[in-house]
Amino acid sequence: MRIHRVVPNIRATDIAATRDHYVQVLGFEVVMDMGWIVTLCAPDDRLRQLALITEDASAPEHPDISVEVDDVDAAHAAAVERGVEIVHPLTDEPWGVRRFFHRDPSGTVVNTLSHRPA
Repeated sequence: MRIHRVVPNIRATDIAATRDHYVQVLGFEVVMDMGWIVTLCAPDDRLRQLALITEDASAPEHPDISVEVDDVDAAHAAAVERGVEIVHPLTDEPWGVRRFFHRDPSGTVVNTLSHRPA
């Protein structure tokens, strides 16, 4: 399985102020804003990203990190096979990703996803 990117997800109680902080202080650019989640990236490298999340739109828990893989179904099968706690089931989301959340042995909630073909 190939990992495409890893993004830390910062819990934001005031998403606009938090967004403005990272844009104005560190020079990040906004590449996606869905209201409840804002994705920021470095201007010179779109893979250097941060996500700001108020509360996930469809999942019961805040994911600590997001890991984009080339085959989310294989990652899900591996997690299930190993008895990993699934926090959010494998789901096709309306914004174009297929994802699930699992908890690692330290309690970190990992959003594992693949973008669905357009």
